[in-house]
Amino acid sequence: MLDLWELASIASKFAIYLGVLTSVGTVFAAILFQLSDFRGFTSRFALLGIAAAAAGFLLASAALTGDVSGMTDPEMLTLLWSTTVGTSLVLRIAGLGLLIFGLLLGRIGMVMSLIGGGLALWSFVNIGHISDRGSPMLNIVLMFHLVAISIWIGILSPLARLSQDATKILESAELGHNFGKVAVVFIPLLIIAGGYMGYVLVGSLSALFTGAYGQALILKTLSVAGLLSFAAINKLRIIPQIASGDQTATGRLAKSISYEWIFLIAILLITAVLTTTLTLPA
Repeated sequence: MLDLWELASIASKFAIYLGVLTSVGTVFAAILFQLSDFRGFTSRFALLGIAAAAAGFLLASAALTGDVSGMTDPEMLTLLWSTTVGTSLVLRIAGLGLLIFGLLLGRIGMVMSLIGGGLALWSFVNIGHISDRGSPMLNIVLMFHLVAISIWIGILSPLARLSQDATKILESAELGHNFGKVAVVFIPLLIIAGGYMGYVLVGSLSALFTGAYGQALILKTLSVAGLLSFAAINKLRIIPQIASGDQTATGRLAKSISYEWIFLIAILLITAVLTTTLTLPA
């Protein structure tokens, strides 16, 4: 049974994933697909990521003492600050802060936002099960995995917003088509990267099916399969219908994107559990 600190840690980790990946992914998607009207949305998620990162750091300190006083204990906070937990906090706050500042500068600040987003994503490489392996190859694979999934998350809200605007239906079809061309390349690589990391971490098929960590990975894989199914429906069926002038298809696209969000939230939540409370197989 999870205790209060574990539940709070899972919630903060989920909020970190959601805030960082959505804000960074929206910046990446805006650069790739020449999007506009995304700065307010992106800034809100970046602020969520900063707040969640700070909360996660304080919760980690409290977990060390087993008491809420640990959140304000100078000795514990100083100790934690000197570890990779403190380094990750700096990377997330600095990266997302730079991302927000770049958004305030308009187009000239997009490079700054891009760099900030990269720092924020690197914070996940700096700490966790992959980092503990000490493998540069695994770190590169994880970074690619993070960039790819962030772009996927980042494109969903702009695509849904365009599809709901009667004057921009064709723009939504074009955006969906362009994303589909990119996704054909990076989604197989994303699956390979995830499978490779899962194999390295779990180590065997028996551990995959018998251990809690492996079973959580299976559940995450099923969620990814659900996400892929709706992405395929969008690319192969709904986007072509919108491009052909079928205005009723925009409602189906919005509904499909909402299902994608459900699966993405499930994936992020399972990942939060995997990286917070579950231990790797021996």
